[in-house]
Amino acid sequence: MIREFQSTIEFRPLTDDQPVDCLPITVCVRKRPLSKKEKARKDIDVICVPNPETLFVHEPKAKVDLTKYLENQKYRFDYVFDETCSNEAVYNYSAKPLVQSVFDGGMATCFAYGQTGSGKTHTMAGTFTGRTGQQNCKNGIYALAAKDMFDLLHSPQYVDYHFIVTASFYEIYSGKVFDLMADKLKLRVLEDGKKQVQLVGLKEIEVTSVEEVLAVISAGNSVRTSGQTTANANSSRSHAIFSLTLRVPNSPPSDIWGKFSFIDLAGSERGADTSAMDQRTRSESSDINKSLLALKECIRALHVPARGRKTRLPFRGSTLTMVLRDSFMGEKSRTCMIAMIAPGMSSCEHTLNTLRYANRVKELVVIDPSANPGGPTPNGEQANEDELENDSALLQALNDNEMSVEAFNHHATITELQQKEEEVVDNHQRVHEFIEKFIQESRKLLNLANTVYCDQLAYAKACKNLFSTLTENASMMSGLLSEFETMLIQEEMASQAAHQY
Repeated sequence: MIREFQSTIEFRPLTDDQPVDCLPITVCVRKRPLSKKEKARKDIDVICVPNPETLFVHEPKAKVDLTKYLENQKYRFDYVFDETCSNEAVYNYSAKPLVQSVFDGGMATCFAYGQTGSGKTHTMAGTFTGRTGQQNCKNGIYALAAKDMFDLLHSPQYVDYHFIVTASFYEIYSGKVFDLMADKLKLRVLEDGKKQVQLVGLKEIEVTSVEEVLAVISAGNSVRTSGQTTANANSSRSHAIFSLTLRVPNSPPSDIWGKFSFIDLAGSERGADTSAMDQRTRSESSDINKSLLALKECIRALHVPARGRKTRLPFRGSTLTMVLRDSFMGEKSRTCMIAMIAPGMSSCEHTLNTLRYANRVKELVVIDPSANPGGPTPNGEQANEDELENDSALLQALNDNEMSVEAFNHHATITELQQKEEEVVDNHQRVHEFIEKFIQESRKLLNLANTVYCDQLAYAKACKNLFSTLTENASMMSGLLSEFETMLIQEEMASQAAHQY
């Protein structure tokens, strides 16, 4: 049935001479070839790419009487890459146009999204070759973008600017930020006086060549958080953000000329694909999907004025969107999403979920006039009325078709828990510093008590004040820890209740 349908389609593959546009939002889809495991189990390719903007998903279904039929779902994006396209071709039409915007003083962001095993790391970090599966990092988007940035840096147009390029690499895991270049040091996300989000203590390394950039990426990937799911034995369980920042010499650390951020998002999965016995893994999956939903809303809000809605960016929806706030601000910001899909029939549901997500990001910008002739426009009332219904469907597709929305009701509890954890850690740090000073003062008083001319009254008052302060700190920490322990128990109970759906 698939071959019969494909015989009626006119195929027009992507060519190198096709014009490339630098759009504020670019959404691409890349289809990977069937893997060796998929071929071994005789999995069927259910994805076809007739032209550089369209793809079909041939979803096998059965009627009530068990009669088999084929549902051919059509999707349209800015660019669609089939399994024959190389990393270089994907880069040329997706991330390459964004490099110039960085030198123009803008913020460029490139996302890699998709289920685990769909080819995100292959595209972003480089292809795997040979029997040992060694990765060739030189043909990944990281390296290709870095090469173009250094070429522009030394070009006659920009050589007199004497730009400095710095690299940073961190991950977001369960709402917390960890620096991959500083032994996974936990970072605090704060706003400064200019209402700009800052990662306190983030390590930035000055780089002068592509080789140094790849060394940073290799070191960061080696310590990135991963875990096992039924979908992938080595699944990335965190969002990894690698940034190349242009700075003017002798400028304050907070002042930047432009920045290119590369985000390798955690693999999107349904709740059914995580182990039912591992509550931590299921909590990870829930947190990942909520952050992806918040990310979609921020990207869509970039074109809010064209839709006649309020202009506020909902960047506070997750830690991921908070740290990427500067990437969404300003007229010069450019965003590219590369959605990775697997072609096998066994991954059909995952593929459809990925395409729905990507379609919701771009559907109000890329319009196919032939898809709905004479129908309501994106700015019409119909689009606004259907938005909540579509978002509910997306939320369901992101986490599990069998899970109810009640599974996410404990999100507020998790947010409060994270805030309480930061409060406990901050106060623990202050108490620890006090104890260090306490030991020094206590030693001085003890030495004073052993002298011949000790003022016993002064000694007693000083000791009383010192130990009174110690008692107050101990009592404060005990109360905070009791509250934190209670919230942990409540969150665990809420999480278990949510996962029952």
